[in-house]
Amino acid sequence: MKSLSSPCRSNILQYYHDIERGNIIVGHELMLQLEMLVKEITDPFYQEINRIKIEYEDSEKRIQFIETKCKHSEAPYAGKPFLLELFQKALIEAIFAIKIYDDELGRYVRKYQDVLFLVGRKNGKTPLIGAICLSEWFCGEMGKKILCASNDYDQADLMYQAIDAMREESPSLEKVTRRNQKGMFFGNPKKKKKTGKFSYQNKGSIRKLSAKAGAKEGRNIAVGAVDEVFEMEDNSLVMPIRQALSTQDEPLYFELTTEGFTNNGYLDTRLIDARQVLHGELQRPRWLIWLYTQDSEEEVWQDEQSWYKSNPGLGKIKKWSFLRGMISEAQTSSSTKAFVLAKDYNIKQNNAQAWLSENDIANDLRYDMEEMRNCIGIGGADLSETGDLTNAKVLIYHPITRHKYFISKYFLPACKVHENEQYEEWAKSGYLYICEGNEVDQSDIVTWFVSLYKKYGIKLYMTGYDKWQAKAFKNEMESYGFELEKITQGFDLSNAMTVLEADLKADMVNMNQNPMDIECLKNTSVKWNSAGTLRMPVKVQGDNEKKIDGAVTMLICYETLDRYRKEYMEMAYRNFAGQR
Repeated sequence: MKSLSSPCRSNILQYYHDIERGNIIVGHELMLQLEMLVKEITDPFYQEINRIKIEYEDSEKRIQFIETKCKHSEAPYAGKPFLLELFQKALIEAIFAIKIYDDELGRYVRKYQDVLFLVGRKNGKTPLIGAICLSEWFCGEMGKKILCASNDYDQADLMYQAIDAMREESPSLEKVTRRNQKGMFFGNPKKKKKTGKFSYQNKGSIRKLSAKAGAKEGRNIAVGAVDEVFEMEDNSLVMPIRQALSTQDEPLYFELTTEGFTNNGYLDTRLIDARQVLHGELQRPRWLIWLYTQDSEEEVWQDEQSWYKSNPGLGKIKKWSFLRGMISEAQTSSSTKAFVLAKDYNIKQNNAQAWLSENDIANDLRYDMEEMRNCIGIGGADLSETGDLTNAKVLIYHPITRHKYFISKYFLPACKVHENEQYEEWAKSGYLYICEGNEVDQSDIVTWFVSLYKKYGIKLYMTGYDKWQAKAFKNEMESYGFELEKITQGFDLSNAMTVLEADLKADMVNMNQNPMDIECLKNTSVKWNSAGTLRMPVKVQGDNEKKIDGAVTMLICYETLDRYRKEYMEMAYRNFAGQR
């Protein structure tokens, strides 16, 4: 059989030299780690003073195992051998070939016991770490216990199932192992009396665990692999696993992930430490930090070749067409942009940036209030705190042009006027009503809604409101015959954000050039849920004194419209036809 990799030639050195020659593109952060590895492999003086030696046999054994025993189980590679790319071989070599002398044990052991692997989605990270775990289960010492973990059961199951599929695809591996509901184990049920490493005598196992499961303490494992740590808010899952490794002479702990959306979460803390280690500001000599990251966001949009920095499997594992399609969508959708930058390019998205650009917000649309006469609308109110800025709006939908018109009124206690020099100007222009005293009188908000009916005949089909301090508002509105719907300010507004953004970009939202509405939209940023699937409006970081109430009320109107779309649209069409 042809040798798959020559022990005489280092995969790390080949990877490094190909990068130097320009054949492979990586980011600055991975290059810092590779430079350290090259020094450990090639510098005899450094090896001597740090008591490091290189044993390629151990890494080659794992590489050979993966390429000859493991097969892919998912399309388009199902049934094909797991042939490793150079970057994958280099990672395996770094883990298993570099040894350091341990005074406590009196022998050489693997230097790197802790591995942080950050790479863009769809670059094969879960199958790769799964294959490494399976190779260690077979190639390592007898009795090795491996744990696959993640923030939820389904994610933990992905790696577990990847390992199990590789085990089942190989006749020789399947023959000496078994699986039940508790996990994977050694031993052929037909040969229970057989002894040796691949028999019932070997008590090694592979199991899975989610952060939501109990009884995480007390386990005694040799390998722990935690998938998608970006979702974790704290270290409550990982610390019991790391503690469970503490009895091992050569523990191996993996954290594999893409970037995510959890602000100030566990991954944020780990990456701060990791970057300090890479720059020599923090000493963690047993930590292998393997980060596929971009050097800037600008290069993502300007240079396709830079995409390799966060996607080492691009063109072989991950499709160019897929990534180009994602970038095309990201150029017109802020939600797609945030997701793509985080998951495909490992560029963290937080609420430091505005949700919308000025071009998205700006338009020259205006209307005259007489045009709104006798229309039917959707009301919305963001009551906030009674001592702060409050906003009420009416959304009117034109059934033919599909444009949405906003009538808006802001309310502020007199004691707050000094906080912004523009408040007095806005009040004189009619955008803002100054309430006497230290609080916004919610009766003033009700009076405004009533005045729209009395003066212009504008009726409200439904009014959405946030339940915060809204009891008096609700009771008074209902006393006038208004119907109300509770709208929670949170991730319930995610779909409304998507639709409002699209409408703004298409110049279908007419705010009548209300400067307070425009200001609130500019001050609005996005907070994502941990999975990056839902978002909610928040203030742009660093601008806590600025207001977003008008933007929130727009979203409340949109969400209310969505909940009563069929009924409202029918009424709006009938009303429009009657006026014609």
